[in-house]
Amino acid sequence: MRILIVGGGGREHALAWKLAQSPRCEAIISAPGNAGTASLGQNLPIRDTDIEGICRVAAEQRIDLAVIGPEAPLAAGLVDALMERGVLAFGPSRAAAQIESSKWFAKSIMRGAGVPHAQGELFDSAQAAHKWLEILGPDDLPVLKADGLAAGKGVIVPDHIDDAHQAIDDLFGGKFGSAGERVVIEDRLSGMEASAMSIVSGTDIAPLPLSCDYKRIMDDDRGPNTGGMGVYAPPGFVADVEGVFSEIHQPVVEQMAAQESEFRGLLYAGLMVADGSLNVLEFNARFGDPETQAVLPLLDGDLLDLIEASARGRPLPQDAISHSGQASVSVAIVSGGYPGAYETGKPIDGLDAVDSSVDVFHAGTALSDDGQVVTAGGRVLAVTAVADTLAEARGIAYDNVRRITFDGSFYRTDIAQRELI
Repeated sequence: MRILIVGGGGREHALAWKLAQSPRCEAIISAPGNAGTASLGQNLPIRDTDIEGICRVAAEQRIDLAVIGPEAPLAAGLVDALMERGVLAFGPSRAAAQIESSKWFAKSIMRGAGVPHAQGELFDSAQAAHKWLEILGPDDLPVLKADGLAAGKGVIVPDHIDDAHQAIDDLFGGKFGSAGERVVIEDRLSGMEASAMSIVSGTDIAPLPLSCDYKRIMDDDRGPNTGGMGVYAPPGFVADVEGVFSEIHQPVVEQMAAQESEFRGLLYAGLMVADGSLNVLEFNARFGDPETQAVLPLLDGDLLDLIEASARGRPLPQDAISHSGQASVSVAIVSGGYPGAYETGKPIDGLDAVDSSVDVFHAGTALSDDGQVVTAGGRVLAVTAVADTLAEARGIAYDNVRRITFDGSFYRTDIAQRELI
């Protein structure tokens, strides 16, 4: 099969890497891709939100299957557009992608499915939202979320009630564009966060290993949120892994099918785990980033079989992949200044010094005119190690992270450490 990977981050490099291992994969084409995907096939300079451009390329390149990585093209209806043109596409329709593109839609699905989640209210004006905050006690700090897509930045966890009021002004004031035209204010939950992904075809699901990512920029979860500074899998604090999928994923996909928004693609549940109980924080309609970079290396078998069955709406071949039973640790190397302003174009050294057993997934990278790999984004690389134990995987990952350098490079030093104390 000729496969088109839509997107240009670490998640897309990991998907291209895994799908290229299939004996049925004839070619990998990435749009727009990065320096990592360039080593696996052809990159095309097309934005992932250029719906018509991607559809045109799919026809010109005789694409058999398109795999969409980011959320924005899914919300914009890329899968619908490709399927209408006869191109098989992995990912939810625009209607089903609302599970991520509208926080309130997701809550309505969860209520209908009886899935535990953070309770909240929807507001379409700053005035109404401010009034709601005024009735809360000083210790009842909520979480505020832009209802729409905000590139992972539309969730605000205030430290003080004044910060919550400021967040309302920011959200409705256009800081996150049209995503903040409606705002969800919900209860703040405590516990440990975990990520649960499954490949879905209607009401049929194929669970993937659970993972746990780190969003804050600095060690000990200090500093602002980022797109993800690292991840490990599987987390040891989730006791009932099967229950995650039978009690959360399964009821949700059945509810979506009942509401005529059948889901095909990758369903991601962000979970809060406390004292053995589970609550859903959010749903995403695509592979997580950076979770994918830690989870895919743990899978044995042909991922393409599952992805194609999902795209066709067929029963999923449950024996297509298996979990290795090992552990993985993935550490992000980012540009200095991230998640704020940062410089690009920095030459990256040490990529050829990495152990052959370690996977380096490119995110914000590009090739210079002379073929040098240079930085091209905030999150630059994810270094992933797999081993029999989490401690061993962590040691290998950090040993290799230290071999890669570029001007201003930065990484957290405590990924997976809490599991080993």
